[in-house]
Amino acid sequence: MESVDANIIDKKAKDCDATLVNDSSKHIPLHQKIAYGFGDFGNGFMFDLGQSYLTKFWIDGVGIGAGVVAGIFAFTKIFDAFMDPIAGSVVDNRKNIGKRGKFRPFMMISAIILGILTIVTFTMPNGLSTNQKIIYAYAAYMIWGLTYSFTNDPYGSLASVMSRNTQDRSFMATTRQIGSVGAQFIAGVAFIPLTVMLGGSNQRRGYFLAASIFAVLGVVMFAICYFGTKENVHVNRNESAQKEGFKDYFKVIFKNGPLGAIILMTLFTISAMNTNNQMMVFYAEYNLGNIGLQPVINAIMMGCSIIGVFMIPTLTKHFGQKKTAMWSFVIGAIANILNFVLPNNVVTFIVLVTIGYTALAIPNGITWAMVSNAIDYGEWRSGTRKEGITYAAFNFSRKIAQSLAALVSAGVLAMTGYVANAHQTPGALRGIKAAMTLYPGVCLILAAIIIGFLYKLDDDRFAKIVDDLDHGLWEGGRIGDN
Repeated sequence: MESVDANIIDKKAKDCDATLVNDSSKHIPLHQKIAYGFGDFGNGFMFDLGQSYLTKFWIDGVGIGAGVVAGIFAFTKIFDAFMDPIAGSVVDNRKNIGKRGKFRPFMMISAIILGILTIVTFTMPNGLSTNQKIIYAYAAYMIWGLTYSFTNDPYGSLASVMSRNTQDRSFMATTRQIGSVGAQFIAGVAFIPLTVMLGGSNQRRGYFLAASIFAVLGVVMFAICYFGTKENVHVNRNESAQKEGFKDYFKVIFKNGPLGAIILMTLFTISAMNTNNQMMVFYAEYNLGNIGLQPVINAIMMGCSIIGVFMIPTLTKHFGQKKTAMWSFVIGAIANILNFVLPNNVVTFIVLVTIGYTALAIPNGITWAMVSNAIDYGEWRSGTRKEGITYAAFNFSRKIAQSLAALVSAGVLAMTGYVANAHQTPGALRGIKAAMTLYPGVCLILAAIIIGFLYKLDDDRFAKIVDDLDHGLWEGGRIGDN
């Protein structure tokens, strides 16, 4: 990982008569920072449905085997991961930028299409054979994933051009994570009851109608983000620059040390969170013996997570992004491993899973600010700003992590003898518990090690880099001269 030579930055600041292009000491309006978080509210209403309930829908509602479902998730997520560089390159290569900015129009149009496809993924036409159902599931989810990349890459990149102020970014990371966890909270509490209320004994109809409601809400949330935000940072765009491809994608990854650490860390954090969300409905139904506990546990767990996420600006202000994230991982790991070791008990399970989930939600929120910082670091290192492709590289790790979570969740069910809608064997129950608790615990230990030893862009170094960029400078001179 690269280190930042503060002397180089200080020397340039003194020797160059640089004009102040941006003033990162100033804050953007509060309503913009709040509106930004609504984008991940919209993301959550559509994205988290697939992460939490498609496994249940395809296995129990449609009748596809657990092992096949594991394969569907694993393959489609890997496919999605390799589509992210394409999405990022398309976004970065956009030249005709109007008054609405570079990222906002792209985000909004894609979000509308994503809402339609969310409904499609929770639909299974009647009369299909088992093989046809599998093909439909593959195709629908692959197209959904590609569209998600074209929605999420510009949305994630948007934060980096709204403000360079570190407190603004921490606030936007907070509102984004509140939006994400808030959507998880609502979906976790309301989705299954909605499927039952709207579909009755017809599971497919219930899932379709509930997914339709959440998809419409998701598009509305993105509209609030679109109309409430603005691209405030002045960026030097090279209109004659060559179009980027896969080689630029890999350059971004290997030449940006902080980004590399974030990518590696995310493989474990996102797979831990997604495995938790996917296994909760199985754990409540079979290990605790009451699927009705699922919305109750989610309400407590995600409600407390929202409270924890509100603390991000205060925690990062006093301890910095890195220390806050690292110690949150340690606390989360301890809580999850204790949940695996202790016997099944509703009260202790709820307490520990809530601590573990809240301790994971906080650093996951901070990660959004870290990615924006990594975009700035990449511009400072190379003299060229590549928001879309940098965010795509980060999103690549999220997709791989999601694939890993799907393999763990559905794979454990298949390997331990899970049978849909039946009494489970002791082996299947142990597998569900291990995936629900032990796997996230181990993942968070690894995430703490990565962020502690490999992430070198602390707050002080970043402040010096921001000052350089505000004056139109990069590591090798004036931006635009390279």
